[in-house]
Amino acid sequence: MLKACSRCGRIHDFNYVCNVGRGRRYSNTDENKLRSTAAWQRKRDSIKERAFNLCEVCKDSGVYTYDDLSIHHVKKLRDDPSGLLDDNNLICLCGLHHRQADAGEISVEYLNELIAKRESGDN
Repeated sequence: MLKACSRCGRIHDFNYVCNVGRGRRYSNTDENKLRSTAAWQRKRDSIKERAFNLCEVCKDSGVYTYDDLSIHHVKKLRDDPSGLLDDNNLICLCGLHHRQADAGEISVEYLNELIAKRESGDN
């Protein structure tokens, strides 16, 4: 009996175990280990709450986006693991702006200005 493989898209024998992509889905990096701690999860929720569960970049331009939010580390964890829980290194972003920030399309200076605005209460 044959089956379509969900990993590679090919047709295999029913008992065949395909190894394509195995182990790549969730890497066990140091950054991921840090993100799985309870302290990080509390900090993540705290930053979202202080940002009123809105993307801070969208909010700065007058748009209120509350879907697909995540917390972005301005200084990457792989470069500075000590910034994991630093309020001045964390910003709440929607998926689009998070991808842009990761790609360097949003300047670090601008993100730091938004963080300073949030921390001073000038929302």
